Amino acid sequence: MATAVVAAAYGGPEVLSVIATEVPSPGPGEVTIEVRASGVNPIDYKLYSGAFGSSPDNLPVRLGVEVAGVITAAGPDAAGPSGPLSVGDEVVAYPTNGGYATSVTVPAKVVVPKPAELSWEQASGLLAAGSTAVHAVAAAKVSSGDTVLVHGGSGAVGLLAVQLSLAAGARVVATASERNQALLREVGAVAVTYGPGLLDRVTQAAPSGVNAAIDAVGTDEAIDVSLAVVPESSRIVSINAFHRADTGIALIGGGPGADPGTEIRANAWRQLFPLAATGKLTLLPTKTYPLAEAAQAHIFLREGHPNGKLVLLPAQ
Repeated sequence: MATAVVAAAYGGPEVLSVIATEVPSPGPGEVTIEVRASGVNPIDYKLYSGAFGSSPDNLPVRLGVEVAGVITAAGPDAAGPSGPLSVGDEVVAYPTNGGYATSVTVPAKVVVPKPAELSWEQASGLLAAGSTAVHAVAAAKVSSGDTVLVHGGSGAVGLLAVQLSLAAGARVVATASERNQALLREVGAVAVTYGPGLLDRVTQAAPSGVNAAIDAVGTDEAIDVSLAVVPESSRIVSINAFHRADTGIALIGGGPGADPGTEIRANAWRQLFPLAATGKLTLLPTKTYPLAEAAQAHIFLREGHPNGKLVLLPAQ
């Protein structure tokens, strides 16, 4: 038996509950993972908020798309992208279904080795945001010599997109609230405050022009300013502004008409883990909650600006 968090109905965090559940034995191409940490992501609460539909046939909703843990059982032919998987391996799995649990059985194809240099908390919170950031930088065609505008540069996706763009040889101007701008400057970006007058601040920060933009917030302000400074609208990439599809910007992710980037996201760990393990990526600090307090974590996440990555720890 395992302990898991589910949404028994559609609504807010109050519908989350902790249940006891059987963990299926791994079949061919599957492994069972004893979960040490589960990343908390906006997609988790969207699944039970009704944003993706509210069919009662899908209840209860299992939550948790990324985990880090130890393999406790492996089915026949259990091999991940890096090779065969064995009991005792320390791993990260993304995307998963039902990762808010003490134990979960997942397809081996989504399981990769955990870098020893990363804590359980760090490892469990990197791939969902990181794969989006890798996809965004690739979709924006960021290359050496570019100037890139990143909206929401201090968030989970934005901070990684900033650093990946810098690693590609670009100059980065990134938006953030004043309290979060020091972090952007520390990693090498030019920080500007969002809000009224943003266009003027961006043009002052990038007098030679902007080649590409990555939007991690989805506001009209972000898109309008990007359209004003980026000559090619196809190099403006948004993970949220699906309502602005008619502007010619590139939409990525799971929204309507967006490019899912399945292959690049599945392989993002190959780029992210070496950089994180060697300290070449500054990761957001983690704020942890016991598994039983998943609702409190979701309340905090929905309030916005958590200033870090939220992680559930089943052992607490």
